[in-house]
This record gives sequence, structure tokens and C-alpha cells, in this order.
Amino acid sequence: MVDDNKLERLRDLAVPAPDGEAKARAFAAAMRAFDMDENNSTATQGTAAGLRLTERAQKLWREIMQRKLIATPAITALVALPIAGYAAFEMLKEQPPVIGGNGEITETVADKPVAQKPAVEQPAINEPLAAAPAKEKKTDADSERRVEDKAQVAPASPPKPATEVDSLAKQEMAPEAMPAPPAAPAESGQLASGGRASTQAPLAAMQSAQAPAGAVADSRLMAQPAPMPADQLQPREENRDRIETFKTNPVHETTQDPVSTFSIDVDTASYSFVRRSLKEGTLPDPDTVRVEEIINYFPYDWRGPDSAATPFNSTVTVMPTPWNERTKLMHVAIKGFDVKPAEQPRANLVFLIDVSGSMDEPDKLPLLKSAFRLLVSKLKADDTVSIVTYAGNAGTVLMPTKAVEREKILSAIDNLAPGGSTAGEAGIKEAYKLAQQSFVKDGINRVMLATDGDFNVGQTDDDDLKQLIERERKTGVFLSVFGFGRGNLNDQMMQTIAQNGNGTAAYIDTLAEAEKVLVEDASSTLFTIAKDVKIQVEFNPATVSEYRLVGYETRALKREDFNNDRVDAGDIGSGHSVTAVYEITPKGSGAEQVDPLRYGQAKVDNGGVANADEYAFVKIRYKLPNENISKLITTPVTAANEVSSFDEAGSDQRFSVAVAAFGQKLRDEDQTANFGYDRILEIANAARGADPFGYRAEFLSLVRLASSLGTNK
Repeated sequence: MVDDNKLERLRDLAVPAPDGEAKARAFAAAMRAFDMDENNSTATQGTAAGLRLTERAQKLWREIMQRKLIATPAITALVALPIAGYAAFEMLKEQPPVIGGNGEITETVADKPVAQKPAVEQPAINEPLAAAPAKEKKTDADSERRVEDKAQVAPASPPKPATEVDSLAKQEMAPEAMPAPPAAPAESGQLASGGRASTQAPLAAMQSAQAPAGAVADSRLMAQPAPMPADQLQPREENRDRIETFKTNPVHETTQDPVSTFSIDVDTASYSFVRRSLKEGTLPDPDTVRVEEIINYFPYDWRGPDSAATPFNSTVTVMPTPWNERTKLMHVAIKGFDVKPAEQPRANLVFLIDVSGSMDEPDKLPLLKSAFRLLVSKLKADDTVSIVTYAGNAGTVLMPTKAVEREKILSAIDNLAPGGSTAGEAGIKEAYKLAQQSFVKDGINRVMLATDGDFNVGQTDDDDLKQLIERERKTGVFLSVFGFGRGNLNDQMMQTIAQNGNGTAAYIDTLAEAEKVLVEDASSTLFTIAKDVKIQVEFNPATVSEYRLVGYETRALKREDFNNDRVDAGDIGSGHSVTAVYEITPKGSGAEQVDPLRYGQAKVDNGGVANADEYAFVKIRYKLPNENISKLITTPVTAANEVSSFDEAGSDQRFSVAVAAFGQKLRDEDQTANFGYDRILEIANAARGADPFGYRAEFLSLVRLASSLGTNK
């Protein structure tokens, strides 16, 4: 226990004077203790203090501003680099680099690196990042020390994969430090320039990585032009489809022009054009709408012939016109004899395939190959297939091969690749040569041309191609054309060579259409039962005052061509159905569009008209496939062919009339101007009948689309 007296004595003692030596010793001891504390590497105990609120705000603002400063030059670089690359590419074309003896490109002036300061050495990924540089601002010293202490206390974060580090590095890198092409992956264990090991890295290391000094990559990489984006500086693709223009058939006055003559048309390309346009949201170009092709796209159950001796049978029906109550329709239907598969002759087919550069689109060569694979599966074992391609020049891909070697044929089809210009003339000549080489007497010898457009090498004029096809047709080898894609399609050329090659023209826009043309309709597409089929109708002026033919504008013939066997016309295949519709004005109905003559009509010498009770007289001329002399079939049209109301007509007749109205509506013809799509839809839906393949259901959907696009006019 301390004595109180002693404490009092101590209190009363005088304070000693300051001792300078003692003061110096105390200061030295304090400095030693401070130095020892600074060198102590043991982590402090307890929870490391976090950043203060103001320090957090400053750190966040600093990172935002750093990224903002990077964004502007980065965007500028993205715009400038493709232009600079293109300029470098043009310069290299004029002055190509020198190739050394070892096959390497020797360094040019542009390749030489610019003198720069040495790059800052980067730490290894698996090593801890260096502390803040000595020149770091003093105001950040405390916050950085807290970050370092926190990193020591927390478990070490696993290093990111090299690919992720590279991607972060590219985002953080200054624009002038980035090479034009993507940099090669960083070496194992090394951090790419400007990268960071983890998101918890000290801010000082990030600032050091963003420093511009020494951040430029190898100049040889920078000298290479950056690839231009696919859509960069690309001009808008021009639609170069060539469609034949034509005028709608006019109304004819029977007393002045009582005879109508035309060639049959079994092509279906127009319907596919119309379908594609409507499904793409636009009404079709009127010149792509050939009404007869739209009508004949659908199979009809017309009455056919009883035997092959007569290749087809005709059925004529007269009915009221649904869009004009004062006129009537004369419906002419032809049905070809359906050859049974067991009786079908051998086929010698040459696939003439366009593999030019323009065919390199999904709806062209890839679809074409799938389509012809379907056809190969339909052939019999003893049929023959050859393949000729053309692109700049023609080449034989597959010599005549029996269909029993199906895998060999399919392999040749699968290996087709696009490239080059379109040397169609050379391809046709080579195809005919192969067809003659494996010619089948009394069989099917046909070239099947598949293309997307023009023949821009060789004979490119349609008349020259017509003459070439006509010469080859006389040898017994026919030609059919199948169009693919759009933007380069030459429909006019397709129609010309198909008509003169005794073949058909079809447009294939989907695999379903390929199946219809080449599988379901293969018999009618390949096996011709009658050629040069012509129709001539003579109207009776005593009962019919006016008439007009719906469609067939591009198939019109002169009156004298009907009896001229040298004039070519359309062909009918096995089981084909052909339909023609006339709108006639009965005499005295008041629906005449042509004024009567002031001085009356010319009189006949016999004082009257023979067969005055007939509406018309239908004549059909045709040739058998292997004959050159035509035969004649005639059918008088009387009241016995007439039905009193439109609903009394058969379902196929009514459906075909609805399709005829639809085609005229799309062409904006005067006769159907006041006939709405809703009425067309009503008639077609009521006459839909059997629809095993869904073609008629699809037609109904197209009518609805046209109604929406045409605001139900």
C-alpha cells in the first residue's frame, strides 16, 4: 500500500528541466517501433475495414469515367478500321508483297514496327498482382491499402480461363493498343495486355494496365486489313427477274371474229409465283399472273378416255357467270389418259443443273438438290440418269447411270457446289449429247433443266435459244424447265424453251412444291401422251354475240395455225387435266360491250345460219408422241351441255371457276372489278370437295391473304 505522505512529497517536488538527450532517445525508439510494424507481414486480425462512403463513390466515378473515355475511341476505331483495311487491301493489289524463298511474306515498310517505349511487363496470372505504383496519388493511398488488406484476408479467387481473360483485356485495352484482327490467345499462365486476373484486383493495377505506354501489339498484325462486315457497303440487290408482259384478252364480236385458237398450257409456274408473293406480304405483279396456269395447277376429276387409243377426252359445260348475271361461261375440260406405272416406258433423263455463283442461296441449289433426290427415288431400276452442270462452261458430272445405282446418283447430286457464270447454251448442247448417247427408242428421253435465271455466256437471246431447242426437239429428246429462287429468274426464257422443247415449265419455291411436281405429278411431268395439242372454238353468231377467253394470252395462235402441223403447241402428259373458260354473251341479253353496226350485219348466201341451235363448235388437234401427223376431235356445244344454275354445275367446275375469278381479280381485270374476294372464297369453299393433298385448302388461305392485302376490293 502506498503511503499518502510519500505521494504528497512527490507532488511538491519541482519538475525537472527538459533533457534533450532523453528526448532524442524516446523519438528514436518510437521510429524503430514504427518501422517494425511496417515490415510485419502478418495479416491484421479482425475484419478488414471497408471503403468509406466517399471513397466508394470516388472509386465508382473513376471506373465509369475510365470506361467512358475508352468507349468513344473504341467506336471510332470500329468505323475507321474497316475503311483503313479496305484501303490497304486496294494498295496491296496494286503493289503485292514480295514472297521470299521460304514462302513467307517479307517485311514491307508498312510492316516495320514504329519505335516505341518498351511495354510494361505483365505479371503472371497465377501470381498476385503488384501493389500500387510509387507515383500513385496520395489521396488514394488509404483506400488502396484497405483493398490490399481485404484481398489478403479473403480466400484467393481462382484465376479466370485464358479465353475469358483475353476478352476482358480487349474490353479494357485502349483503342490504339488493339490490333485490327483478333489477337492470338495469350500463352498459358500469362495475362494479355491490358488484362486483369480477377474482378477483385486492385484499382492501381487496372490503371497501370490502361496506360498507353507500350500497349501496341506486333505491327505485322496491325498491317493486315480487317475483314469488312458482310453487309458493309453492299448495294441493294437489284431484282432482275424477267417476266413476259402481256395484255388481257379482249372481248371479240362474234360476227366479226367468230373463231378463237390457242395452244394448251399445262405449266404451273405462275401459281407458285403468286403463292410466294402473297406469303411474303405483297400482291403479285399482274404480269406474273397467268390465269390458265393458276387454274391448271389443281388436279380435277374430269372424265378421261376409255383407252390409250384416244389420248384424252373433252367435257364442255355451259353455266351462268357468277360475276355477271347476264353472261354465261363455257367451260372446256380435257383429261389425259392415265398410263399405269407397269405400262410406263423406260426413262432416259439428263439433269442439266445450273451451278453458277448466283445459285448459292438456300432456295436455289440446296433446294434443287433436295428436289432431284425426290425424283431419283421415284425412278424404276432400269431408268437412266445423267448429270450435266454448267457455270462458265459445261461439264459432265455423271455419265449415263442406271437408277438401280441410286447411291451413286445421289452422291453426284450431293457433291454439287455453286460458282462461276452461267453458260447455259454449252450446258444444253452437252445435255442433248448425253441424251442421244443413251437414247431409248419408244421411251421417255428428256432433258430436265434446273436454273435460277439467265444464260449470260453463249447464246443469250431467247430467239436463238428457241431455234436451238427446236432443232434438238426433232431428234425425239424433249426439254422441261424448273425455276428456283428469285431476283435473277428469267421466266420469259423458261416459257420460251419449255414451249419449244415439248416440255413443261414449273417454278419450285418449296420442298412441298418439288414433291408435287417431281413425285406426285411425275407421270404427267415425264410421260407425254399427246403433243402439239391445239384448241379452236367457233362461236355461233346466231346464239352468241360476244366472247372472251379467260387466260392463255401467251398461247394464242393464228386461225390458220390450227391445221398447220409444223406449228408447235403444248403437250399433255399422262393423267394431265387441262381447263379453258370462255365468258360468252348470249345474243339479245343486253350485256354486249360492242355497239352494233349502223348498217346491219352481213348476210349469208343461204339465208340463214347452219346449226343455229348450237353455242359453239370445239375442235381439238393433237399428235401422238411418235407421230408427225395430227388427229382431230370435235365436240358441238348445245343446250344439252348447259345447266340452269351455277350451283348445278359439278364441284370441280365451280372450284375451277372460283380459281379463274381469283386470277382475274389479281390482274385487276374489269370483268371482276365488282366481284369481291369474299364471294370467291365462298364459291371455292363450297366446291372444295376431296382435297387429299391440301392444295385447295392452301388456295383458300391465299384468297384470304389477297383479300387482306387488297383491302377486300
